[in-house]
Amino acid sequence: MIKETAARAEPEKLRDAEADPLLQVLRVLNGGRRFLVCSHARPDGDAVGSMLALGMVLEQMGKTADLITADRVPVLYRRLPLAEKIRRAERVQGVYDAAILLECDSVERAGLEGLDDLFLINIDHHISGRPYAQLNWIDCSAASVGELVYRIAGAAGVELTAQMAACLYTTILTDTGNFTYGALSARTFALARALVLAGADPIGLAQDVYYSVPASKVMLLGAALNNLQREERMAWLWITLEDMARARAAEEDCEGIVNFALSIAGVEAAVFLRELPDGQVRLSLRSKGRVSVAAIAEKLGGGGHENAAGCTLAGPLERARQQILAELRAAVTHA
Repeated sequence: MIKETAARAEPEKLRDAEADPLLQVLRVLNGGRRFLVCSHARPDGDAVGSMLALGMVLEQMGKTADLITADRVPVLYRRLPLAEKIRRAERVQGVYDAAILLECDSVERAGLEGLDDLFLINIDHHISGRPYAQLNWIDCSAASVGELVYRIAGAAGVELTAQMAACLYTTILTDTGNFTYGALSARTFALARALVLAGADPIGLAQDVYYSVPASKVMLLGAALNNLQREERMAWLWITLEDMARARAAEEDCEGIVNFALSIAGVEAAVFLRELPDGQVRLSLRSKGRVSVAAIAEKLGGGGHENAAGCTLAGPLERARQQILAELRAAVTHA
């Protein structure tokens, strides 16, 4: 049982409830019956794990929760407990007391129609997070949005089950790049320990995420590595639509490819470029600490973490490559 509950909070903290976004969120959850839980399009491990865990929290609270995403759950995360409860849709329909958007920096980021008329709760941990909703909780010190869901569970006094722990552990594992970047601190590892003690299997979860990839992803990685280039402290690689078709790859197969460029000794920042069917180019940016790729991504209309971010640029591929390399060169030079 998570012991940190709103009922046991100190009196002075209860008096500050209006200023405490966690307690504001809890008040809405306690006062409602039916909720919509969603995250950003192209969901990653943090998105999927957080949605599932929050759904379990709401169920324990006696609430109804619909888990909806604009894109399918990636293969890597379909083994998570109750992953089948996440439904894919283009539009949300129905009456909800609130829609909870997890790590979305805007309503549009969810990729779902029908959200504008709902009471929105925005829960995020990205530096690029924006207070667009009626209720906003943005905590950039959290290693994953799953960490914030864990705090909701604590405040609600629900039981931390093994299924919930597995989902929450996955959020930390993936959003820190296997504990290599992001808002890592002693608190992160304390939370990981608590989740393992609650039943999360760190070896099994890591194997599911990092050692169970489809052959299409390995083929795509080979194409990307064949394009790998380096310039002093930065490296980049890319794939074309033809590469995607040749490997019979899905969009989710692109996740993590940028890390191979970043892993080169001496490289401080890296970018992976992917050509999109509409002519645009999707960028995944990573750095080892000195370069804020979040600042670069925000400048170009995207966002993310200090050391892991993304954005989309106008094509063609060569134009986008030159544009991002100019930004990276300037950032690396001043790092």
